[in-house]
Amino acid sequence: MMTLDKIDLDKEVMIKQVKKECLLKRRLLDLGFVPGEIIKCVLVSPFKDPKAYKIRGNVIALRNLDAKKIEVEYERN
Repeated sequence: MMTLDKIDLDKEVMIKQVKKECLLKRRLLDLGFVPGEIIKCVLVSPFKDPKAYKIRGNVIALRNLDAKKIEVEYERN
């Protein structure tokens, strides 16, 4: 299982699921973090936390603590 916090800069992945125990689950789903959506890491802060991700044309910063609750996989071509 790979989580969003492990994704390197400029890498694209597909969201598999947002874990149930995530306190931000409803908010993340509203922002477009839904299964099947493509997401890309576009910025890493100097201390590696938080990171910014591009999803549905928007850039959203997430702490690694929250990004660990999002399961992802590399796209299959």
